[in-house]
Amino acid sequence: MKSGLAITQALLRLGPAILPFADAATKELPLGRLMRLALFQVTVGMAAVLLIGTLNRVMIVELAVPAWIVAVMLSLPLLFAPLRALVGFRSDTHRSVLGWRRVPYIWFGTLLQFGGLAIMPFALLILSGDTTGPLWVGHVAAALAFLLVGAGLHTTQTVGLALATDLAPAHARPKVVALLCAMLLAGMMGSAVLFGLALANFSAVRLIQVIQGAALITIVLNGVALWKQEPRDPRRTDRAAARPSFSQSWRGYAGEGTARRRLAAIALGTAAFSMQDILLEPYGGQILGLTVAQTTALTAMLAAGGGLGLIAAARWLNRGGDPYRVAATGAVIGIAAFSAVIFAAPLASARLFAAGVTLIGIGGGLFAHGTLTASMAKAGPEDTGLALGAWGAAQATAAGLAIAASGILRDLGAAVAQSGALGEGMNEPAIGYLIVYHVEIALLFATLVALGPLVRADAPRSSHADERRAGSFDPLVNRPT
Repeated sequence: MKSGLAITQALLRLGPAILPFADAATKELPLGRLMRLALFQVTVGMAAVLLIGTLNRVMIVELAVPAWIVAVMLSLPLLFAPLRALVGFRSDTHRSVLGWRRVPYIWFGTLLQFGGLAIMPFALLILSGDTTGPLWVGHVAAALAFLLVGAGLHTTQTVGLALATDLAPAHARPKVVALLCAMLLAGMMGSAVLFGLALANFSAVRLIQVIQGAALITIVLNGVALWKQEPRDPRRTDRAAARPSFSQSWRGYAGEGTARRRLAAIALGTAAFSMQDILLEPYGGQILGLTVAQTTALTAMLAAGGGLGLIAAARWLNRGGDPYRVAATGAVIGIAAFSAVIFAAPLASARLFAAGVTLIGIGGGLFAHGTLTASMAKAGPEDTGLALGAWGAAQATAAGLAIAASGILRDLGAAVAQSGALGEGMNEPAIGYLIVYHVEIALLFATLVALGPLVRADAPRSSHADERRAGSFDPLVNRPT
């Protein structure tokens, strides 16, 4: 009897060790229900890979669409990113005859994703000129498709995170955040592999099948994710209840002592970790002479590093750690990572480059988890959507602008170096890339400057260290507001 009990206890300890996010489940949010809810992150990751990765290459190479048109189309989803705060606020104050406030927005976000993906392949074929119809129809239809997908994924992710915050008890939120981020990475990695295999033998028919298949998967997975998640609250059916305006709520949120600094730190750190997104593989191939297979493996290294960062952040926060310290540690690791990437060129070291890429993933995972957890902790029960929408707006806008700026900086830097304006010693192919990586390091130092006062603001909590270790102190409930 005793041996059987010992074996059972050992298995219970082994489960969370093998599945590091398994202990995110609670009585209020069991693991099965939590895993279902996290499926919305899979569809968001799939849409991101499709837009930034797969269609980027297909439009330029297979469909021969001019690169400037591709750049404009891929930037259109960014237009909706600043509206995430408004979407989150509307989901906070929504009055539904069914007593829901989150479900309608997630569902309509899903329908926007589905609609955009449904018309996208036909729009792209017209845009490529492979049709007898007028070319302007392709431009308009493609722009509409990208806008719909962008609006849908931003809406779904913002309100989905707010719903997860509503359902998860405060002490479990760091682990829930880690699980949601891990599901986003899993969706990106899995869909990248599947899209690559499906489009290996490219044809117009295959493109239509793949994109519309993604549309079908999106609506099915999000439907499963929503099923019986948000409880119906009869109090939310009262349309006569007071409803604050967005400007009033935003002034209240932004007026909180650390809100603006927190958003600035999120934007700076996200920009720093995002500028390299479209440059690492070209840098490895052009400067270090890596093969296509080797540069493709960089994506796996980056994702693996991100997963390690999420696991480390979840465990640190579960022990009562400060989310701002977690984010700052990610920024410090990022500085070391980009330094390794920079020195890989003069040393011609592929191993140093691979180590730097992995460290970028770890630092990015720590930073994303820390800032998202801090945003969740600052959200009250009635303004969760607004707080997470503000986080998403700062994060998505900064990432989009940083990716666009990185390409411009790389090309301008390379042109200036090759012109001889920087001297003979700087006339190297790597200079354009190195300028971008140095800018990222500078942004990470600026991030640390922004995070410093936020960490000090939580310094009084250190006196409760013994309570945290004893498990009686909840860093998310007892955080100063």
